[in-house]
Amino acid sequence: MEESQRTIRIAAVGDLHVREADRGKWKEYFTIICQSADIMVLAGDLTDTGDEDEAALLVEELKGCNIPMVGVLGNHDFEKGRQKLIKETLTQSGIQILDGESVVIQGIGFAGVKGFGGGFGSAMLSKFGEEMIKRFVQEAVDEALKLERALARLGQHGGGVRKIVILHYAPIADTVIGEPLEIYPFLGSSRLLEPIQRNGDDILAVFHGHAHKGQFAAETPDGIKVWNVSLPLLTQQGNPHPFHMLEVKMQAINL
Repeated sequence: MEESQRTIRIAAVGDLHVREADRGKWKEYFTIICQSADIMVLAGDLTDTGDEDEAALLVEELKGCNIPMVGVLGNHDFEKGRQKLIKETLTQSGIQILDGESVVIQGIGFAGVKGFGGGFGSAMLSKFGEEMIKRFVQEAVDEALKLERALARLGQHGGGVRKIVILHYAPIADTVIGEPLEIYPFLGSSRLLEPIQRNGDDILAVFHGHAHKGQFAAETPDGIKVWNVSLPLLTQQGNPHPFHMLEVKMQAINL
């Protein structure tokens, strides 16, 4: 019995903002991803106005793509209150949409949640004052707890499962630098960082979107890689087919 390495290629992108007028726009883009990668990660804002017809068009544009797809929804997907219909449309087509759940694909564990705002570090909004502020903070707390549970479930698979976190909102401030300071509290929250650091063993990477003018790459204080894979940001790098590719070396056993 011999051990050898195999490489799993993960293509990640967020903020597609698919519109009903986009018919035919995405086919070549997705074809290139599906020919290049083994798994596709979608980091939220898959639709532009939160309409299930936009989700249906995304599914149509993805036809012929036979690699596993996993992702989360974003704030735009919640715009019309039809997020359940959007999730159902995508799930029925084989795209696994995570909302506090986890899944293992080709030996890699994915934990995902939309996330929420609230700010970062010492400037993070506290649960004090008006009831509206408390509800805002509680939403961020609830999202962090869902991520905690998803990572804990992956931990039940044993130490051999390497993990990737999928978010829409940012867990650190470093990947939103470049956005106006005034909107930092609406771009992410350090509350999302807490479960990542508590479950940091075997976490390979964190993908998020949302911050179109932020920074592409940074690290958590514990050294976990964080990538902002918002499509508008990736487009600025000059790639005609912008997506981020992460290659993961896996041990394979040859009998």
